[in-house]
Amino acid sequence: MRIPHRLVVLPLLMALAAVPACSGGVHGGPGAAGLRDPYFPGLGNGGYDVTHYALDLAYDPATHRLTGTADLTATARQSLSAFHLDLQGLTVDEVTVDGKRAVGSRAGHELTVRPHDELPDGSTFRTTVRYSGEPETITDPDGSEEGWLRTADGALGLGEPTGSMAWFPGNNHPSDKATYDITVTVPKGQQAVSNGELTSERTSADGRRTTYSWHVAQPMGSYLATVAVGRFDIRRSKTPSGLPVWTAVDPQEAQASKEVLGRLPEVITWETKRFGAYPFSSTGAIVDRDGDAGYALETQNRPVFPGAPDLGTLVHELAHQWYGDSVTPKSWRDMWLNEGFATYAEWLWEEDHHGEPAREAFDAVYARPKGAAVWSFPPADPPGAAQISDTPVYQRGAMVLQKVRETIGDADFFSLLKSWPADHKYGNADTGDFTAYVEKKNPGKAKALAGVWDVWLYGDGKPRQS
Repeated sequence: MRIPHRLVVLPLLMALAAVPACSGGVHGGPGAAGLRDPYFPGLGNGGYDVTHYALDLAYDPATHRLTGTADLTATARQSLSAFHLDLQGLTVDEVTVDGKRAVGSRAGHELTVRPHDELPDGSTFRTTVRYSGEPETITDPDGSEEGWLRTADGALGLGEPTGSMAWFPGNNHPSDKATYDITVTVPKGQQAVSNGELTSERTSADGRRTTYSWHVAQPMGSYLATVAVGRFDIRRSKTPSGLPVWTAVDPQEAQASKEVLGRLPEVITWETKRFGAYPFSSTGAIVDRDGDAGYALETQNRPVFPGAPDLGTLVHELAHQWYGDSVTPKSWRDMWLNEGFATYAEWLWEEDHHGEPAREAFDAVYARPKGAAVWSFPPADPPGAAQISDTPVYQRGAMVLQKVRETIGDADFFSLLKSWPADHKYGNADTGDFTAYVEKKNPGKAKALAGVWDVWLYGDGKPRQS
């Protein structure tokens, strides 16, 4: 549920109100407080693009206190007299823009920043936010929990679709991707696992704290960022092609996870053959039993699992590294481009490894009666925020891909599975981009494909079989 908006003034920053804002005359305006996403219109912010986040966090599980410094490097897309960041809860202690103190105010999850000097259109600027407090768990319209989840020995930060704003300020929308450096300090004996590659691990002079630094070199949507704090069994290995594999497993789940995670290099190798070159510089998994959010999540580089994963779920979440993580939706309406592809990856795995054609999986779904949940809405048009992760997005989304396969033929379809993520690597795409792309690649099948879109992608109810 949305937290009702309430005005919260930052005492320390208001004390800086005497600092003149936008000296030399104001010519720009404030960036929009929200990107008008179809399902989460208040998320994200207009007027700028973030290119890099440098997060320096410290968390103590005993007190549930988080302190952080977030350095955001961004480019102004208009002349800005003010701009907004998404931050849920927590206390903002100080904000600076390009090293100069800024004035800030709070309203709900919006942190409004008024820099000392106006930011010209096209300029690169750096915003530093220092903050602290007890991070919140956020409940979404579908009842799922994310944000900062406490565990028996630490915490787990999850972000889809809104949760990252519970532990760092930013432009919290999938359309604004950035690189990251994530540094986390925890009490000695704890570990901190995040996205990307571990660049350093150091213990404080007094031996009481350990700091872990992670670097994410490829662009990442804020909802794909994660931090897991606790005690883990850490394993490092490589795929046959030399790709680093880094897994962190709750010790209570280590034995149960061993067999499936041992097949992770095999899964990545197979997916590389089916989907093209792996888009990131490492892979792996996080299994955190006590952080059971009730779902697995495709956090970039290493998906998070709420317990020992089965093989199908591992195939699904790793497929997201191509479909969702590298090619990220422009808005939350486009979730089927993530989940339909990842579900179809499960069907293909069964086809290639057990001789069960993907068409059989399609037929099994199609056999469900008209009143079944899978026919409740078309995959490209969920009725609201509570439905963006419902059955039609996953299974009917996969059915769309099967119909595309049957329309254009296997050779062109399997070429499409590689060219779509390659041609949109590290970018964003929506449903219109995908349908136009498929039609451009298959100009002789445009009319037949239009029928697929009308019936299977946008059509209401259970379609008639053709």
